[in-house]
Formats: sequence, structure tokens, C-alpha cells
Amino acid sequence: MGGDPARTGAVPSRAGLWWGLVGVAAFSFTVPFTKIAVGGMSPLLIGAGRAVVAAGLAAAVLAATRQRRPVGSQWLRLGVVAAGVVIGFPFLTSFALTATEANHGAVVIALLPAATAVAAVLRTRERPRPAFWVTAGIGALAAIAFAALQNGGLTGLRWPDLLLFGAVAAAAVGYAEGGLLARELGSWQTISWALVLAAPLTVPVTAVALAARPPQAAPVEWAAFAYLAAVSMFLGFFAWYRGLAIGPIPQVSQIQLVQPVMTITWAALLLGEQVTWLTAAGGLAVVACTGLAVRRR
Repeated sequence: MGGDPARTGAVPSRAGLWWGLVGVAAFSFTVPFTKIAVGGMSPLLIGAGRAVVAAGLAAAVLAATRQRRPVGSQWLRLGVVAAGVVIGFPFLTSFALTATEANHGAVVIALLPAATAVAAVLRTRERPRPAFWVTAGIGALAAIAFAALQNGGLTGLRWPDLLLFGAVAAAAVGYAEGGLLARELGSWQTISWALVLAAPLTVPVTAVALAARPPQAAPVEWAAFAYLAAVSMFLGFFAWYRGLAIGPIPQVSQIQLVQPVMTITWAALLLGEQVTWLTAAGGLAVVACTGLAVRRR
């Protein structure tokens, strides 16, 4: 738990890709396990409760290692991270997956690499070539078209799809800002402070969710929730923000292209969801478009 390579310059930049891959592998189970967990507890409890558990782990680690506190504008930037990855993405995906399949969610979320790259270049004031914006726009249209066609045409675009697109936007901003902040605070320190900062909101929301709908979850649903709290919301970010901090962020975000493939595989194995030709074609189209977007920097 020592200093970050991004801050010391001791690790080659290729290490950022490997750390990113570890983070993506951890995140690839998030959608299937969220789909499992919503079978026994409310999406509000899943979204807030997993953040509360992770905040408890984060507070313990921060206290045990006596980390220095963020200062000044770092708190505001941590608020952006918390809003994106602690609150926005978990809440929106939890509600969306009450009404759509995990493999569908995985393909829509495949837009995230391009969205993260866009957020990163805007945040760092880079000047990407016009081709970048063209391919990023094509990727967005591909994701929207997939979601619409799977639901019966453009008029069939449903509210879960809108929530998933919102989750992508929230995560992209949280990833980009967190990757930059990790260069100053450290990778695991960034997500830990963001979780602690969000606790005054997530704790009362969790209490309300428990009172409104007490969980009636089977052991497998509790196990899924435990993974979401300990890995998806906490440990996975150790590797992911470390990779983004080493950077460059648009290049490392490219590793996310393998996430929908992993997620659809887990959904088929764990949930028995059928991988239709439309799902496969939609996934390949979105992955291809986002791959072009993150390469044309």
C-alpha cells in the first residue's frame, strides 16, 4: 500500500495496461452479480448498501495506514468521483437491471471506453483530431441503435436503456477525474476517500431502503452483494485507478473493450442467458466503434 508508480515514475507505462486489465476483469462480474442480487433485495439497497460496506472497509484501511487527508480542491474533485462511481453508476445500473437482461446491459455499457476517453480529453484539455469525435459519435449511435432494435425499434427504447446510458456517462466522468486524482493521492486512496465522502448520503439511503423493503435474499444473492461491495465498489478500483494514473487515460480506457465480452460470457454461464445473434452483433459493433474512437486521439 505504498506510493503509486504514477507518482514515482518507477513503472513503465505498459504497466498501466496490465493494471487496467486486472480492474476490468474485476468489474466484468458487476452486471451479472447485480442481476443476481436484485432477485432478493431492492435496487436502492444494492446501490447504496454496497457503497456503505465498501466505505467501512475504506475507512478502516485509511485509518490503519494513517493516510494524509486531501486538501482544498481535492475534496471537490473527490465529490465528482463519488457522484460518478459511488452513486451514479451503481444506482442507475441496479434499477436498470430490474427490467433488462445482463447481456443487454453489458453491450450498452460497452460504450464506456469511448465515453471515458472523451471525458479524459475534455478534462485534460487535449486536442484530439476530428476523426476521434466522428468515431466516438458513431459508437454512441451504435449503442443506441442496438438498445432500440433489441426492444422492437426506435419506439421500443425503454427506460432501462436510458438509465444504462446515464450510468455510462456517470462512470466516464468518475473514471477520468479519479485517474487524474490518483496521480496526487494514490490509486486506492482515491476510491477510499471518495467512498468515505459519500457515506453521509449512502448510509441514510441504505437505512431507508432496509425499512421500505427488508431483503429476502438467498445465500447466493448475499454472495453476489458481497462481491459488489468488496470488489466492484472497492478492490477493483485499486487496480483500475492505478492503471489510469499510470496512463495515458484514453489509452488505458481501451482495455475496457474486453469487458462486455467477459460480462456476456459470465451472464451465459451464471445466469443461463442466451447469447443471440443480435446480442453478439451489437456487442461487436459497439466494441469496434469504441475501439476506433479510443485509438484516434
